[in-house]
Amino acid sequence: MTCLPHLCSHSHLMYKVNRSRTMLRCVRSCNRISTRMGFEPTRAEHNGLAVHRLNHSATSSGSLQWTRQCSLSSVLNLRLKMVDSQYYLPNDIGISALDCGEAFRLLSPQEKMYAHYLSRAAWYGGLAVLLQTSPESANIFVLLQRIFRKQTPAQLAEVATAAGLSSEEYQAFLVYAAGLYANMGNYKSFGDTKFIPNLPKDKLKALVWASQAFQEQPAETEALWDSCSCLLYSLEDRQKQLGLGDKGITTYFSGNCCLEDAELAQKFLDSKKLSAYNTRLFKRENGGKACYEVRLASAVQKDCAVDGECESCCGSFSFEDKEFTVKRGDYAPVMEKVCHYLQQAQAYAANENQRKMLEEYRRSFTLGSVEAHKEGSRYWIKDKGPIVESYIGFIESYRDPFGSRGEFEGFVAVVNKAMSERFAKLVGSAEVLLPELPWPREFEKDTFLKPDFTSLDVLTFAGSGIPAGINIPNYDDIRQSEGFKNVSLGNVLAVAYATQKEKLTFLEEDDKDLFIKWKGPSFEVQVGLHELLGHGSGKLFVQDDKGKFNFDQDKVVNPETGEPVSSWYRGSETWDSKFSTIASSYEECRAECVGLYLCLKKQVLSIFGHEGQDAEDVVYINWLSMVRAGLLGLEFYTPESKSWRQAHMQARFVILRVLLEAGEGLVGLEEVTGQDGKPDARITLDRSKIHTVGKNAIHRFLCKLQVLKSTADVEGGRALYDGYSTVSNSGAHNFLRLRETVLLRKEARKMFVQANTRVSGDSVELVEYEGSAAGLICSFIERFQEDAEQVEANLLELSKRDTQCWC
Repeated sequence: MTCLPHLCSHSHLMYKVNRSRTMLRCVRSCNRISTRMGFEPTRAEHNGLAVHRLNHSATSSGSLQWTRQCSLSSVLNLRLKMVDSQYYLPNDIGISALDCGEAFRLLSPQEKMYAHYLSRAAWYGGLAVLLQTSPESANIFVLLQRIFRKQTPAQLAEVATAAGLSSEEYQAFLVYAAGLYANMGNYKSFGDTKFIPNLPKDKLKALVWASQAFQEQPAETEALWDSCSCLLYSLEDRQKQLGLGDKGITTYFSGNCCLEDAELAQKFLDSKKLSAYNTRLFKRENGGKACYEVRLASAVQKDCAVDGECESCCGSFSFEDKEFTVKRGDYAPVMEKVCHYLQQAQAYAANENQRKMLEEYRRSFTLGSVEAHKEGSRYWIKDKGPIVESYIGFIESYRDPFGSRGEFEGFVAVVNKAMSERFAKLVGSAEVLLPELPWPREFEKDTFLKPDFTSLDVLTFAGSGIPAGINIPNYDDIRQSEGFKNVSLGNVLAVAYATQKEKLTFLEEDDKDLFIKWKGPSFEVQVGLHELLGHGSGKLFVQDDKGKFNFDQDKVVNPETGEPVSSWYRGSETWDSKFSTIASSYEECRAECVGLYLCLKKQVLSIFGHEGQDAEDVVYINWLSMVRAGLLGLEFYTPESKSWRQAHMQARFVILRVLLEAGEGLVGLEEVTGQDGKPDARITLDRSKIHTVGKNAIHRFLCKLQVLKSTADVEGGRALYDGYSTVSNSGAHNFLRLRETVLLRKEARKMFVQANTRVSGDSVELVEYEGSAAGLICSFIERFQEDAEQVEANLLELSKRDTQCWC
């Protein structure tokens, strides 16, 4: 098995040409160079300013060839910097501190200890995300940790100047480091696009060599640099984004796996009643026969039954003429630390539900048991209205290219009582609002299990990114019959969606002031509806292993066909396993549509304190925000592979297509020339038609989405969703060209600086940091101070173990 190709040769040359939209390839003596010339030459070489596409036909019309007379030297002399703004973070990126000081201060000493140890478990578990993201992420993380453990960003600034870096180049390095910490890897958590340092590779190397870390351990630091520096800068086509097979990079599967392998593995897991959530898949050849290793995340590395188990799920199995081996021990030292801190948190639990919940979580991470995690989730659901809320595990499957494996995340947050009262009122109205949804009663859950719905101020959110709201657990069987919880992350909403007028794109001037005023309140309404009545609604038709149905086969009629329901979920099949690659985005689209549909109800708006004209403005901005988000979503589409890289943004593009299709002047989308003379676009929404044309369009589409989901109609669901997800240059709107305009005017997503907690005697202190790249870096250095060397050694060993698997 061979590794990913390294690009160390021609390193100085490769930096100069490496960062184009399609990487310039060195061919022998480099006399011939071809590229997609889509970028404007600029003198702002590496100062964090986006270099944007001039030629808007470059993507769709293919590569433009340089003239034969254009030599390499002339390219470099012109100082063309082929930097696509997708692939680096700008120096002026927004970085904000999450404020939880007041919420933490109001906790009792016991609650502070509970929050502290849960936070430690979350942060250590979050290290697994480095290994779930890319082959090089863990090594880059360790390199940065070793540099900044020896010198703070302020101290290193003097070293950078002496090493020949400009202030802009050093800031670019700090932003890159902050980005790697914030995303827990070198791929953006929102969009799955790779980002690389926005300074020359030789300048970064000079800084590393001049650092105190290198001076004290030159051989080790050089080896660490050599292990990751080539992939750190590489923008080979496959390495530009996450994906399966030749479509991108993933570490959920070995590099030789393709979609067919993922599908076969899912069938095997279903046959063994094993969940994919905490697994990875590795494929090898043995005598010409494909053999698969399913690796479970666990602290225990023994495959035999251990204490607490009746029998082990591990072993070797033959399935469809292939060999499968189920093994434990993935991320073992990381899972061991998680279990250690969960055990310490148990001593400060407020009630028996919390103690049993943490005990089951520990069992899950010790043995690699999803069933134990499900049991812990049941206790979590029963823990109503806790002051300190938390959840931890392999949760969201957005970044698995197949859509079944969960990325590790853990959060700890404090309840915001005032805002939670509004959400409690929404929960109280749910049974009145659910019948308003556009599908027949038989397609709704038999009983609405009233969940906890709280507004939280985040203390800790470990993982690749921080959402605005959450509806969990994701286990279909629990959600359908036992319940779930909703949370809205208030201090995230407060800073994430603050908007400056001059940065508002694609809106008419008359809409901008209204948008700024009502964006926050409207999004609050949308999040509440999306999480509670979006993800919390709808029934799945199931036939269990004993042949029993949870619906009346003779009476339930498909409203789309007028015929009896003819398909359903069987046995251990789940929504994720059936709809796989489209499941996440499809479900986000369904939830977003529920939010749009139900926000039209005056009762809902009244719950959130909006009446009269204010209520109408909230509706208008909510719908306008969704339409604009659909256009912005084009940033997350990759034309070369015809694939989407972000579930929510694909969902919003689909909704834009549905509303454009509705016609009658509801939504307007036109290409224009901006005041700067560059391509621009304008979105309009006729607010007088939202309650008629808009509502009818969402009514029809939402009913189709739910019916296809309920009946496990994968073929019909794919046809519908893929159709609306198509991005082309034909039809009434040239979305491929509009994508170029979106890239031209995009704004980088904000990053968050989170506090740390520290035990001091019998009390817990909150350690806060400034909202800057330096502050974000310092927070991570201090987060793992007590056992930094061991953490780094574990990560390097885990990374090295699988080096040969990423071919």
